[in-house]
Amino acid sequence: MSKNKKSVIGDIYKVPLQNDEKGYIQYIGNDITQLNSDVIRVFNERYSIDAEPTLEEVLAGKIQFYCHVTGMEFGEKDGAWKKVGNSTNIGDTTSVLFRDAADSLEKRESGEYGLPRISKTWNLWRISEPMQRVDKLEGENIKADIGMVTWPNSVVQHMQTGEWQGFYPAYK
Repeated sequence: MSKNKKSVIGDIYKVPLQNDEKGYIQYIGNDITQLNSDVIRVFNERYSIDAEPTLEEVLAGKIQFYCHVTGMEFGEKDGAWKKVGNSTNIGDTTSVLFRDAADSLEKRESGEYGLPRISKTWNLWRISEPMQRVDKLEGENIKADIGMVTWPNSVVQHMQTGEWQGFYPAYK
């Protein structure tokens, strides 16, 4: 009999990547501002598929990006990642900043709805804090991670290519 394993904040997962490499992610919280979705941090370091770094080595690494995922369990079920441990060290979650194109569903002059090539209005927020609307991304806000909720396979692709699947508006 199989039981669903519930993810716990602090869980660390290894992610198989192309070229016999792997990376690591960590579940760091839930964002009530963005559909109460799971928030992860993705570590930049890549390891040989046979390497076994300690959790402390993984957690000491630089962050590639933060993102929202549909659920950690989906990633495990689909084979996108596998849990390898847990740590109370989840980094400074208060400094994580997300952005979303606020004009993505506004009606254009053509009468169609859809994403603009360059967004002129943005929502910025920190985990579980209210969104704030800005007209232009400037300064530190340019570094905000894209705040859309995505699927585990999209996270893996972004880890490998540095790009998100599909189209997302630019800020300039």
